[in-house]
Amino acid sequence: MLLSSTSTLENKTIVKYHGLVNGESLIGSNIYKDLFSGVRDVVAGRTSTYAEELESARNEAFQIMENKAKELGANGIIGLKISYNNLGGTMGNTILVTAYGTAVSYE
Repeated sequence: MLLSSTSTLENKTIVKYHGLVNGESLIGSNIYKDLFSGVRDVVAGRTSTYAEELESARNEAFQIMENKAKELGANGIIGLKISYNNLGGTMGNTILVTAYGTAVSYE
């Protein structure tokens, strides 16, 4: 499956627009407990455990979105966007990772 943040595919002809597809994934509050209770690995000012959790959630959102596109008969997704939203309060944070775009068939 070809993923693109652009609205066109260079050297490809889009033959059908299948519509909007999305995928969502959640990171629960346990990530914060792990990070702030001393189970952290800080590399160059970044918390690598947190970055890995975000990457995992993003990949899961991509996979869900791709599966939905395949069900529609698409072989690509254009206009790909990713958003991160904090859904919780100060003690019980949950981060929602959403990936969305337009499913297309191209030649």
